[in-house]
Amino acid sequence: MPEEVLFKSETRQDRSEIAAHLREVATKLESDGELTLAGGGDSVAMTVPATATFEVKAERETGSGPDELSVEFEIEWADGDDEAAADSGFSVE
Repeated sequence: MPEEVLFKSETRQDRSEIAAHLREVATKLESDGELTLAGGGDSVAMTVPATATFEVKAERETGSGPDELSVEFEIEWADGDDEAAADSGFSVE
């Protein structure tokens, strides 16, 4: 299935700025699930349903330069999706 990028932002920020963004997303998820992503003159609004698939991935990318490490958090759902909650199977320690 083709993928359409609705919004993308990539900026270098210090940890406290990144944490502030994640806290803001968490607060919105806990309340009504309505997220508006904005930056660089672009914006997209979406509502995360009560239940969704949460994917966490840690990667090491190797190549010609120094290794690049990343942690990715993805929340995924189908339009109109609102299934019952499943076992989380994930924790942050």
